[in-house]
Amino acid sequence: MSNSAQKDATKDALRRRWALFALFFVPGISISSWVTRTPDIRDLLGASTAEIGLVLLGLSVGSMVGILSSGPLVARFSTRLVMVVGTTLIVLSMPTIGVGASLSEGGIVTAGLLLFGLGMGGVEVALNVEGADVEQALDKPVLPALHGSFSLGTFVGAVAGIVFTATEYPVLNHLLIISAIDLLLIISAIDLLILIVAIRQITPGVGKTERAAGASGATPSGGLGVLVRDGRLLIIGAVVLAMALAEGTANDWLPLVMVDGHGFDAALGSAIYAVFAASMTIGRFGGGWFIARYGRAAVLCASAIAGAAGLAVVIFVDNQAAAGTAVVLWGLGASLGFPVALSAAGAYGPKSAARVSFVATLGYVAFLVGPPVLGFLGEHYGLRNALIVPLALVVAAAFLAPQIVRRRGQLHGSSTR
Repeated sequence: MSNSAQKDATKDALRRRWALFALFFVPGISISSWVTRTPDIRDLLGASTAEIGLVLLGLSVGSMVGILSSGPLVARFSTRLVMVVGTTLIVLSMPTIGVGASLSEGGIVTAGLLLFGLGMGGVEVALNVEGADVEQALDKPVLPALHGSFSLGTFVGAVAGIVFTATEYPVLNHLLIISAIDLLLIISAIDLLILIVAIRQITPGVGKTERAAGASGATPSGGLGVLVRDGRLLIIGAVVLAMALAEGTANDWLPLVMVDGHGFDAALGSAIYAVFAASMTIGRFGGGWFIARYGRAAVLCASAIAGAAGLAVVIFVDNQAAAGTAVVLWGLGASLGFPVALSAAGAYGPKSAARVSFVATLGYVAFLVGPPVLGFLGEHYGLRNALIVPLALVVAAAFLAPQIVRRRGQLHGSSTR
């Protein structure tokens, strides 16, 4: 490749990276806009912990349908179209959740979460496939910072939620105004603006599978068989699942864990979620240096250990100050697991997009089983004790992380071929 062509390729990859920063921000700010009010939504619905778990099942089912559909859709239509549809569904889900909560109709809230899950599941896989392609083009870690943009969105949304919770603004009016008139409509307008402007920067065709006859006879199903037989890829998928559950548990349950499990009021519960989001943001934006310096396996192992330590303190130490502080460790530990493992999946061998999509799908299984399982366990044993499930999986991830580089030596931020 000539120097001029190389410069053009790098410029294109940088342009796509900035567009992805914007598109990762959208689901982050959207999800935290309702997560911070989950204690109040629970009270409005008059729901038990187990019933909230069932409401969250809408998010889980939507996520899995979106995830399972997105791989084939990306293969057929490329990442760009999937991003458009997924982001639009996220925008539409916000007023649906708000109206359902204001009417005390759990079914409507569940439907809104289903819409959100469909959009989130689809767009996340497409975004990660696109991000892995950009990472390969630039030959340096990109996915952690892109996921940092998602975490930045969750932090911004959490701060807004804290303000409304701390001022005891009626959640009925708050959710109606946010979802239908004020903040969430503004957020939705920003989302749409970001979508219109940023999506134009995404190169068509990324992730799309050529359907020409005779191209080794590969089909999506045949390709899946090859992926399932890749032991290293399955190990990466297991790590992704564990770390995604650690992150998703906080997104679904952290405010309620702090309110019901540690006796915080609702405003402080939301504030601690904001601390978690801020820790995730810092970890992801700062993680690139550590990956380049120490390699993916070491960073994954250290992340799992930190996340496990934070979870253990929240579960076993009955002290508000300790629990609030441990959330920082939980956030820093969970921050890099998902993007770094996805990056590892895309960094070796052919068909990078297929591997990233496959591993992301395995990881997002956590979003299907996590909320309802933890809800039912929390109903019977308490939410703090329910967190032992993600704790055990994160500890297992710490032992599995070194295996992702077996037989290939140290895998640094750059791909080793």
